Amino acid sequence: EVQLVESGGGLVQPGGSLRLSCAASGSIFSRFAMSWVRQAPGKGLEWVSGINTGGDSTSYADSVKGRFTISRDNNKNTLYLQMNSLKPEDTAVYYCAPGSGQGTQVTVSS
Repeated sequence: EVQLVESGGGLVQPGGSLRLSCAASGSIFSRFAMSWVRQAPGKGLEWVSGINTGGDSTSYADSVKGRFTISRDNNKNTLYLQMNSLKPEDTAVYYCAPGSGQGTQVTVSS
């Protein structure tokens, strides 16, 4: 299983931006399509965005389309999620997948 370390979360006001990172261990990162998923308090996991192995095909949940951008750097074994125009409903723990990580907390509040 790929070990993942998510970072970049924090507290931000509505309308603000954050950039999440997900660093993967090992040399097989480039072989996997990757996704970001999130879990809001008291709710189940929600898929947010996905990207193919080459980084040239992306997809987004309707709830984040036009506000979030997923990208990857296979040379650095790192996945990114640029989040703009954040809303309180974006508050959640964000995980990258597949793999095992602790997630990073994003809180959107004034």
